[in-house]
Amino acid sequence: MASVITSRDPAKAQGKTTRILIVDDHPIVRQGLRMTIEAERDLTVCGEAEGVSQAMQLYHETSPDVVIADISLENGSGIELVKELISLNPQLRILVCSMHEETLFAERALHAGAKGYINKEEATDKLVAAIRRVATGRVFLSEQMTDRMLFRQVGTGDEPPKSAIESLSDRELEVFEQIGHGVTTREIAEKLHLSPKTVETYRENIKRKLNLTNATELTRHAVQWVLETS
Repeated sequence: MASVITSRDPAKAQGKTTRILIVDDHPIVRQGLRMTIEAERDLTVCGEAEGVSQAMQLYHETSPDVVIADISLENGSGIELVKELISLNPQLRILVCSMHEETLFAERALHAGAKGYINKEEATDKLVAAIRRVATGRVFLSEQMTDRMLFRQVGTGDEPPKSAIESLSDRELEVFEQIGHGVTTREIAEKLHLSPKTVETYRENIKRKLNLTNATELTRHAVQWVLETS
């Protein structure tokens, strides 16, 4: 459920605080993030949302300085949310906080317009540091991901080769993940606000890029990938 939160800390009211909107479809995760953030005198949570539509509503209502968003949301994709928010406000600071594999999603998040990516398993102090860094307009990534992107940028040949999964577009990867969770084509279309025909096109593209011959292989491959990355 979407909610607007007003800080009651007098110390925060006296100085400049960074106002943060949390977007995650797990209430316990939102609670944990809020507790971590509210423990800092210069940070405050101005709202919580579980999905894309609620996040957009709260963005307009609360005008946050920073948005923290997961990749998988109640009614859409965190990557698509980032794109939509940045289209409205290119100066908005967004930190993606997710359990998904950083090597596969961090670069996608930055290309979408986010300023950083952090895994939910990181320590609390790293989360706070990530929020503060992103709030100032700087990029936050793990050291390993930073090295990977720098190697790729300068073309030294030291970076790991791209996997077949990395060749998928953002939407294709989103559809692939939904297939791995056992979601039907029609349900995927409804969840992602696409037509069933468009989802079928994505399925065909995925099979071609991953060298899969039929729907059974696609489903098996997707389920295995979800199990390995969850």
